[in-house]
Amino acid sequence: MTTPSGSPFPAYGKTKKVEGGIKARSVRGTIGETWWSRRFIAVLESLGVGGRLGRGKNYARQGQVLSLEVAPGVVSAVVQGSRDEPYTLTIRFAPVPDWRPVEDAIAARALFSAQLLAGEMPAALEEVFDAAGVPLFPRRSRDLVMQCSCPDYAVPCKHIAATFYLLAEAFDADPFQILLWRGRGRDELLAHLGPATLFEEQVPGVFDEVRLPPLDEVIDRYWVAPVPLPTRPTTLDTATDLLLRQLPTPGAGLGGSALIERLRPLYAAFAVEE
Repeated sequence: MTTPSGSPFPAYGKTKKVEGGIKARSVRGTIGETWWSRRFIAVLESLGVGGRLGRGKNYARQGQVLSLEVAPGVVSAVVQGSRDEPYTLTIRFAPVPDWRPVEDAIAARALFSAQLLAGEMPAALEEVFDAAGVPLFPRRSRDLVMQCSCPDYAVPCKHIAATFYLLAEAFDADPFQILLWRGRGRDELLAHLGPATLFEEQVPGVFDEVRLPPLDEVIDRYWVAPVPLPTRPTTLDTATDLLLRQLPTPGAGLGGSALIERLRPLYAAFAVEE
């Protein structure tokens, strides 16, 4: 089906500008800064979705997306188009049915947890999902169910395409958003991993070769510092009136700022080395 102009897409009025929308941080070129957000866009392109993604790039950069929410299995957004009433849309990706194999694999490598907490997506995490028999990103176009209230029958429409771009930037800012979409929120995932996996690598026998001398052989040196202490305390080279400048100005009853000026020479005198 085509319009009278020969275009396969329906003709619409001018897009209504909005204030306070979510604008893409990227103002030109590609959208996505990290490997995982670029991987997400690349996957969409490989599924045949990318050919229509460009239609939403301007929408994403103009701030036409009014809201974006990620929940297990579904991304919801409200996008202002050419009509008075904004369009509502959803992008569904069925959550991982069984997270235990994924969580066990992450828990076995504490570095994964540390990287996620630092805002980084471990490069091997996609392989972890594959080994568990579930994808981190969509594998087929039918893995995604996209719906928009706009009259455009093309899927994705530019409203969904704009949401994809902003979703990629949301992944940039917080990789836990990807995992939330797959069915596990940050707090729930970390609770399942357990506190030990967040702070130390579990390596059996790592201290087996460490041997401590018997206590009776070192008791005479127990309170001795391992290195000689300086004969004079070491102090930082700071301004003599640093403390005065950090304290609030005394009230008028105590002399106000005049008291500070009277104390400053005393602090300078105390700082003079003997």
